[in-house]
Amino acid sequence: MVPYADTNFLVSLYIQRPHSAAADLSVPQASAPLPVTWLLRLETICAIEQSVFISRTRGGPRVTSEHAACAQVAFSEDLNCATFLRMTEISLPDLGRMFETLARRHTAKHGFRAYDLLHVSSALVLRCDAFWSFDAKTRKLARLEGLLTN
Repeated sequence: MVPYADTNFLVSLYIQRPHSAAADLSVPQASAPLPVTWLLRLETICAIEQSVFISRTRGGPRVTSEHAACAQVAFSEDLNCATFLRMTEISLPDLGRMFETLARRHTAKHGFRAYDLLHVSSALVLRCDAFWSFDAKTRKLARLEGLLTN
């Protein structure tokens, strides 16, 4: 299985969230390191920091600045080691074409957001056969495009 993991899945590996245990159990199922595009890397960095803000303003699991700093270091180290995550180049023209195709095919009917489309488009361009996410709407798009989901 060659999965693509979206941002909320990756953040669940580094910040304690309701789906963290499920994320931890999924990683050994991958037959290759999970691809991380430039967009996924940047969005994950931001989401880890946003976890501090969300825990402070909306409650839920407490995430301190120290937790976020440790998560950032672990994420960077995992990318550098390329054991279960690997930085992956993606063709922007191919990504753009796939994005447009998916937007025209599904958004008017299902209301998918741009990041849903970008992540599923990335998985398809990278020829992944599975899509890991804890977002029901993004998983729906992935299934519509024939990807296995968690």
